[in-house]
Amino acid sequence: MITIRKSSDRGLADHGWLKSFHSFSFADYHDPAHMGVGNLRVINEDRIAAGTGFGTHGHRDMEIISYVLDGALAHRDSMGNDGAILPGDVQRMSAGTGVRHSEFNHAKDQATHFLQIWILPDRAGFAPSYEQKHFDAAAKRGRLALLAAPDGAEGAVTLNADARLRAGLFDGDEAAELALDPTRITYVHLVRGELEVNALPLEAGDALTLTAETRLQLRQGRDAEVLVFDLAS
Repeated sequence: MITIRKSSDRGLADHGWLKSFHSFSFADYHDPAHMGVGNLRVINEDRIAAGTGFGTHGHRDMEIISYVLDGALAHRDSMGNDGAILPGDVQRMSAGTGVRHSEFNHAKDQATHFLQIWILPDRAGFAPSYEQKHFDAAAKRGRLALLAAPDGAEGAVTLNADARLRAGLFDGDEAAELALDPTRITYVHLVRGELEVNALPLEAGDALTLTAETRLQLRQGRDAEVLVFDLAS
C-alpha cells in the first residue's frame, strides 16, 4: 500500500525568524492522523533567518539528525561539540539521558535551510553521543547512499534505532531501485525538485509511506534530492 501526503498538507509555523513546515505533529501543530510513521517522529523543514537561531535547550531519549540544504548551521552542545554543519553534512546527536544544545545561523545575509529529523531510539537511557560526517554530491548522484544505520555500515553515521536513512540526487535519465522488506515501513520525503516514485509524481515537500511493498523505483527526476527511510513497523 502506498499513501501520499502533499507538501501543502503539512503544518506550518511562522515565527518571523523561523519558518518551519512540520510533516508530523510538533509543538503547536497537532494532527492525530499524523503523529509519525513507524519510529520516525519528526521531520521539520526549517528556514532560520540570518543572525538568529535556537537558544540553548534540552533533549533526551531521541536520535536527532540535522541535514543542511543551504547555508550553515552553527551547533554547540553540553558534550563539548562546537562547530558548523554545512550542505552535504549529516549530524547525528543521540540525546540519551540528556543533552543541551543551541543552533544558530550566524550569516549576515543568508537563511539557513535544513531538515530536523527525530527518530525514537531502541531504548531509553543511552549515554549522549555525537557524530558528523560529510557525503558529497557524487556519493548520492543517481543512487541511494546510506547516511545513517544501526551498524554504521558503508560509512554511515550510527543510530541507536532500528532505522536506516538513505539519500539520492536524480536528474534526467538517472534512476535507482531498492528492494524493500514488506514487513517494514518505507517513508520517502522529496527534499526538492521533482521525482517519480513507484510511478507517482512528487514535488518538493511531498512524501510517500509504503507498507507491504517489495520494491522502490525512483526515476524521471528534475533537480531532485530525496530521503528514503527504512523504519520499524
